[in-house]
Amino acid sequence: MPRLAPLTYEQMNEAQRRAADEIAAGPRGRVMGPFTVLLRAPEAASRFQKVGEYMRFVTKIPARLRMIAVLVTARAWTAQYEWQVHVPQALSAGVAQAAIDAIFERRRPAGLPPDEQIVYDFVSELQESGRVSDASFRAALGRFGEQETIELTMLCGYFTAVAMALNTFEVEAPDKTKPLLRD
Repeated sequence: MPRLAPLTYEQMNEAQRRAADEIAAGPRGRVMGPFTVLLRAPEAASRFQKVGEYMRFVTKIPARLRMIAVLVTARAWTAQYEWQVHVPQALSAGVAQAAIDAIFERRRPAGLPPDEQIVYDFVSELQESGRVSDASFRAALGRFGEQETIELTMLCGYFTAVAMALNTFEVEAPDKTKPLLRD
């Protein structure tokens, strides 16, 4: 059960309604997930969602690679909601089911294409140790260049913050019939 119930539009104050309208008018199309709670801090929610909009819909990082990064982050934080929402997106973006299953089970996926392996290594190291090895950094920089390597790091930070909010406020996974991540 969530620690803070989502606000109905009628319960929101003017600033919360503005933030909700802004979120719903963007590419998400509605207020969902962490934003159901974050709207209680409307200015922060508004600014945060703009970062997320860029990281999800504008970044130069291809969707397939973004989804590897998001799933590794969701798994690292055992963020149920984040995991469930992004698995279908990962499949649609071309991430193999076997890779998703391995990440779910905290195993290193076998047979990843080289670009997915670079992202997996980079994000796994960042999530596990808060740092990235020289080898993983050089691999990312060599494959993606400076901008995408910076954006990959920022993508991890954004989805880590999302996972923290989801976990702190116990936002429930949308489908209780699906297997849940275990610590």
